Amino acid sequence: MSRVGKAPVEVPGSVNVEIKGRSVKVTGPKGELTVPIGRGVEVRQEDGTLVCERASETPVHKAMHGLTRALIQNAVTGVTDGYTKTLQISGVGYRAQLQGQNIALQVGFSHPVTIAPREGIQFEVPNPTTIVVRGIDKQRVGQTAADIRAVRPPEPYKGKGIRYEGEQIRRKVGKAG
Repeated sequence: MSRVGKAPVEVPGSVNVEIKGRSVKVTGPKGELTVPIGRGVEVRQEDGTLVCERASETPVHKAMHGLTRALIQNAVTGVTDGYTKTLQISGVGYRAQLQGQNIALQVGFSHPVTIAPREGIQFEVPNPTTIVVRGIDKQRVGQTAADIRAVRPPEPYKGKGIRYEGEQIRRKVGKAG
């Protein structure tokens, strides 16, 4: 049995879960998310927890079992606490600025790069070299942070660029001149 799939999902009192057909609707203090139920997986509610069970031992059903449970857990965590990704900008003259809800990045190009938030995502810029991406959907928060990082990924010689907080950049030695 899947170690991830067999663990029940704890549902806090502030969260309302509704199972409709092949989807689970999770509503909490921060918002509402809908999670599809994978093929060959059944979800049922038991006294404050959600339990996922698979139809058979085929590899497809095993994979869907763990995935479905993880997606439901992410939705419950998202509507209660939310998700955050922090990005650091390093480089001379590199900076970020909030313009309304959009972010304007000055990262070495001849023009500023403007990024609009996806639905359900908020940006914060506590200082010109830090960007905080917040939201309730783990996938959207991660994808938005990856899109921002892709504008100017960190380069290995000087370390200039946009990186995740705590990300280690492998540095290379320059010319042996």
